Amino acid sequence: MSLIIAQTSTNLNISQLIFNGVSVGSILALAAIGLTLTCGILKLSNFAHGDLMTLGAYFSWFANSKGMNLGLAMLIGIIGTIIAMLISEQILWKPMRNRRATPTSLIIISIGLALFLRSGILLIWGSNNQSYKLPIMQTVNLLGFEVPFYIFERTIVIVLAVLAIIGVHLLLKKTKIGKGMRAVADNVDLARVTGINVEMIVFSTWIVTGILAAVSGSMYGLLYGIRPNLGWFLILPIFASVILGGIGNPYGAIAGALVIGVAQEVSVPWLGSEYKLAIAIILMILILFIRPQGIFKGLS
Repeated sequence: MSLIIAQTSTNLNISQLIFNGVSVGSILALAAIGLTLTCGILKLSNFAHGDLMTLGAYFSWFANSKGMNLGLAMLIGIIGTIIAMLISEQILWKPMRNRRATPTSLIIISIGLALFLRSGILLIWGSNNQSYKLPIMQTVNLLGFEVPFYIFERTIVIVLAVLAIIGVHLLLKKTKIGKGMRAVADNVDLARVTGINVEMIVFSTWIVTGILAAVSGSMYGLLYGIRPNLGWFLILPIFASVILGGIGNPYGAIAGALVIGVAQEVSVPWLGSEYKLAIAIILMILILFIRPQGIFKGLS
């Protein structure tokens, strides 16, 4: 009897870890889609992407701390992150594209931007961890069932991530801007010759990326709290997701993020939470050895 109980408990623990992994993977997927779009369309490996997520989370938290509900607060976070991205486009990335800066130069600049953003966050909001002002409750009544709040919270995160992913899919497949993004990612010179407004595509890419970064950063902050180095610890799993899925492919980024999210959480009972990043690195190295182009390839 005790053996059956132990086995049932183990199965429940594994199920819980997988569920946690899917929720984390959903957040990573949103961030990875934004990063892979900048890699595929703008040819920019943006190491500041994690800190832009952090900035979006802080904007959302600040609005929420002033009495705004979480939905509107996240909207403020989105607007603030988009503005920050468009400013960096005008000050940094557009001049660098005009000068045909090398990929190495762009990476160094993005690291400098990441440090600048992190320092700004520390200067404005300090180094203390922050959390949203939400009602304190143990369970939530959902369709007549009492659901633990942490399960409800993660379910909301997964649902929001799925809705955002569907939105990106419809944008890429059904809209003129999405088709333009795919064309620019494939061949920017050919896209320009065929009459596509490349500058508008760049502008649209930053807006989409800003939305995804702010939403993913805010949702991660909802689950684990907000801190200045939040993006620094997320950027490696995000890049690993992009590489695992195939650089430039948003659908591959989703698959890669879910694999890494689940793998990290399931590994905790055996390796401990401090080795989560190591799992992302190992998966990234393995896929580079086995299939260097990633699971998928290109913006399709």
